[in-house]
Amino acid sequence: MFSSLTMLLVVVSYMAVLFGLAQWVERRLDKGHFNTNKPWLYALSLAVFHTSWTFYGSVGFASHSGLLYLGIYVGALLGIVLGWFSLQRMILIKENLHTTSVADFIANRYNRSPALAAAVTLIALIGLVPYIALQLTAIVNSIQILTQQQYSTTTWGVHGLMTTVLIILFVIIIGMRRLDPTERHQGMISALVAECLIKLVAALGVGIFVSWWLFDGPIDILKQLEEAGQQHLLSASATEDSGLRWLTLIILGFVGVQLLPRQFHVAVVENCHLHHQKTALWLFPLYMLLINLFVIPIAGAGLLMGLSGNEADYFVLLLPQQAGSDLITLLAFIGGFSAATGMVLITTLTLATMLTNHLLLPLLEWSDLLNPLRQRLLQLRWASATLIVISGYLFALEFSDTYILVSIGLLSFTAILQLAPAALLGLFWRSGNRAGAMAGLLLGSLVWFWTLALPAFIQQYAPGNSLLELGPWGIDLLRPQALFGLDGLPPFVHTTLWSLLFNLLGYILGSLLWHTGKQERTQTTEFFNICTQQKSTRRARPLGLNTYIALTPKLQEAQTLLARYLNEQACEEALETLLDDLQIRHQSHITIIELIEFHRLLEHKLAGAIGSASAHQALENSIRYSKRESSDLKALYSHIVCDMHNHERTPPGDDGNLNMLEELQNQLSRLQTTARDQQAQIERLEIRLESSYDESFNYRMETQRLRQQNTELRQRLALLSQENLSQDALSQELRPENARRPPSTVPTEQPPAKGQNSRK
Repeated sequence: MFSSLTMLLVVVSYMAVLFGLAQWVERRLDKGHFNTNKPWLYALSLAVFHTSWTFYGSVGFASHSGLLYLGIYVGALLGIVLGWFSLQRMILIKENLHTTSVADFIANRYNRSPALAAAVTLIALIGLVPYIALQLTAIVNSIQILTQQQYSTTTWGVHGLMTTVLIILFVIIIGMRRLDPTERHQGMISALVAECLIKLVAALGVGIFVSWWLFDGPIDILKQLEEAGQQHLLSASATEDSGLRWLTLIILGFVGVQLLPRQFHVAVVENCHLHHQKTALWLFPLYMLLINLFVIPIAGAGLLMGLSGNEADYFVLLLPQQAGSDLITLLAFIGGFSAATGMVLITTLTLATMLTNHLLLPLLEWSDLLNPLRQRLLQLRWASATLIVISGYLFALEFSDTYILVSIGLLSFTAILQLAPAALLGLFWRSGNRAGAMAGLLLGSLVWFWTLALPAFIQQYAPGNSLLELGPWGIDLLRPQALFGLDGLPPFVHTTLWSLLFNLLGYILGSLLWHTGKQERTQTTEFFNICTQQKSTRRARPLGLNTYIALTPKLQEAQTLLARYLNEQACEEALETLLDDLQIRHQSHITIIELIEFHRLLEHKLAGAIGSASAHQALENSIRYSKRESSDLKALYSHIVCDMHNHERTPPGDDGNLNMLEELQNQLSRLQTTARDQQAQIERLEIRLESSYDESFNYRMETQRLRQQNTELRQRLALLSQENLSQDALSQELRPENARRPPSTVPTEQPPAKGQNSRK
């Protein structure tokens, strides 16, 4: 038995050794006496995939479900071996667009969308904070086992708080001591590799001790298991629906090894050479085989020695402790502690970067009162890391004595699964757009919450709630654990099926139905052009265009932008690097091509501090172009790049460059011809339109003239009628006697008789 003070000294000493290793590596790097550009370092850093869920949980999983625990590792193996092509594309994107996290990568794919980056960040936070809680729980429970203390909320809370504080200091001191513009932490990776080796040695040491010290080897353990009727440990179908469980675990492992934030960071962000993947193709599978080599023997030994199946997660500690071997027990504890802290270190670092770049920075940009905080990015990351780890501690404290922690690993894996369509399918399908990615993320996340997260919380806080049995408003088809009547599946299988289906439907239908804008099409073209090229080491150089853009105002503009986020020294260093890269230090004016490269490199420098999506947004809000500059940019960028997206890239070389130049010139000629034809057609239409206007005007004038004449005639007729009436009335007044004569006395002239002479 160990005392609490002994355990504290062990933990502090362990962290101090890792910190010293990281410091030594960084100092040697600064002096040029050490090189971390080693493929085996890169391959071993990928082993951060194996957390306390592997070190402790695999034994517990195997004791209940047999060989099914291997499903997640088979998927991870396929993700590395078969997914090398997608990882290669991710690395190329990182090198060219300065990607700093998985949220930044997805945002870059879809027109640098800040909303999409924020959505990915929220999904990662919600899904991985419980996973951090699982690591803290494993550490605290192992301490209590070694000190043989009875469980109590008070004791657990004190030990958990001390562990949380130490881990926060560990994360900040090793991973966040400075703001690295490249987001590469070579000292931290060296410490992480040391942790991966320590947990491997511990797993092998405990396995050898159990197999050959407590028994006569693994064969003996297997024979005794068969005699004891525990053959399920060696069965691949020890549970119902084994096929669906295997398939689901393989899918989760395949996606997790590429898109879990910690895996993306070590596999993509920390990668310094594309060819290091070749070493990872064999070294990472070998590591995975070795760390799982003694899982079945340890699980079988625990059951044979009478340990409770409820304690199977900690057989790695309990077996050497029961045998009285303090050295092996302490080795097992250090191995489990290494597995847990390695995961917390990288996950907290990546989540803090995502939280700062994609949630806090947009908030600072929105409010002018918070502007001074933009120069405190490092302190903001410290605060973000502290908030994340404390959230994990509070979650673990709330659920430390409940069943929910048993399935937290799968809960987190299914949450990260929601990133797969937008990230992996988006690497190969050009038609995918921002609307489809957002629709898929939202639909998949809602289904994940409804079918997996919500039932867990209901069973914890309201076990008698009728929602799980009857569904909302009594709708049976919407029951969280039997969506659309699909009942009887394990929760993680049920959630994986429906969330992935809705995610894919949202992504595909949203991309097909929503029109993609010109700017997004341009960004997509650039993205896929980067994916199809080899790693480029070219630097920008002056080209033979007109040097009409004054350099001094552009430098002042860039310095003002950098000063919002970096201190004075960092701003000066960034500008000096830009001038050296572009070779324009002694120039007073630059070309439009050099200006484009200047802003591109400026965005890359800024992206190292605040992320690619936030850096792009900051440049859009701060950089201004003159009318001539805008015109040149449209001519050189928008038209050519957008209209060349259907052409294949020519392999590099002198002939390829000449062919590409000729193709560009031909394309410009075709565009000019098209523009002239359209202008001629517009002129013809204008002539026809002018003629129509003239005819319409003449018609209106003639109509108006006729209408006026008609009106005048009517007026004249009315006047004549009035004059005639007046004359008749006057005649009647002048001859009244005629007016009194009866009509019958008025003489009438008779016509002459026939044959009679009409004259008298």
